[in-house]
Amino acid sequence: MSEIRFDGRVAIVTGGGNGLGRSHALALASRGARLVVNDMGGSVDGVGSGSAAEDVAAEIRAAGGEAISHTANVTREDEVADMVAQAMKAFGQVDILVNNAGILRDKSFAKMDMADFNAVTSVHLTGSAICTKALWDHMRERQYGRIVMTSSSSGIYGNFGQANYGAAKMGLVGFMNVLHLEGAKYGIRVNALSPTAATRMTEGLIPEEALKLMTVESVSAGLVYLVSDDAPSRLVLCAGAGGYAATRVYETDGIYLPPEQQTPEHVAANIDAIIDPAGQQMFEQGGQQTMKFLAKAAAHFGVKLG
Repeated sequence: MSEIRFDGRVAIVTGGGNGLGRSHALALASRGARLVVNDMGGSVDGVGSGSAAEDVAAEIRAAGGEAISHTANVTREDEVADMVAQAMKAFGQVDILVNNAGILRDKSFAKMDMADFNAVTSVHLTGSAICTKALWDHMRERQYGRIVMTSSSSGIYGNFGQANYGAAKMGLVGFMNVLHLEGAKYGIRVNALSPTAATRMTEGLIPEEALKLMTVESVSAGLVYLVSDDAPSRLVLCAGAGGYAATRVYETDGIYLPPEQQTPEHVAANIDAIIDPAGQQMFEQGGQQTMKFLAKAAAHFGVKLG
C-alpha cells in the first residue's frame, strides 16, 4: 500500500483554525502539502474573531511545513478573492480546496427566524460556492483540482432543530453532483465528506466517554483520501469514530400509468409498487431519470426512442 503524499500540492482549508478543519490542515501538511489555513477565528455561531488560523499555520511551520493564514469571511467574495490572491503570491497555485467553514444556529423551525436560517446557509452553502468559484477557472486551466464539500447526516437524513443546517448540507450534495459533471473533463474531482467527530459543535450533545472515540483524526483520514491524486469523484464519504461508509441516492424502477390512469388515486393505489426497491438504480445525472420514464411511456405506446 503506497503512502498518499501531497508534495508539490497546495491546499486551502476553510474553517481550518479549530476542530475538523485544524485536523484536516495538519494532516495534509504532514503529508507534504503547502497550506492556506483560513478561519475568521469566531465562535461556533460565527460571532467574534481571533488568531485561530495563524495559530495553526504557525504550528505547521514549526513542524517544518509551509503555511500561511487568512481570515477571509467565506461569504464575502472580495475577501475570498484576496485569500486566493495571497495563495497564488505565496505558492503560485492551488490544487486542493476543502470547504469546511461552518456555523450553527440551532432552533426548531417554529422558533427560528429567517436571519438565523440565512446566516447558516450563507456560510455553509453559499460560502462553499464562493470559495469554489474563486478557484474554478484556475483549476480548469491547470487541468487539475480536488474539491471537497462538507456535508452532514443532518442534511442527508435530517436532525431535529437544524432546518437551516440540514438544508445547507444537503444543498452541498447537489452542488457536488453538478460540479462533478462540469469538472470531469478538466481533471477536477469533487466529493463530499459527511463527518461525525468530537468538536466544539458536538459539546454537550454526546456523553464524554463516547466523545473520546470520535476523534477528528479519524475523519481527516477520509478527507485526505478524497483530495488525493487517485481520489474518486461524486462520492459522499461518511466518517466518524473509525467508521467509514458511503451515502448513495438510489431511485426505484417505479411504474408506468397510461394516460387514463394518471390520477392521484391511481398513484395512491400503486404506491407500494412505486417504492419497491427491486431494480433500483443510482443515477449520475438528471437526464437518466427522464429517459427511464420516457422509455416506459414509449414502450406502452410502441414508440421507438433513438
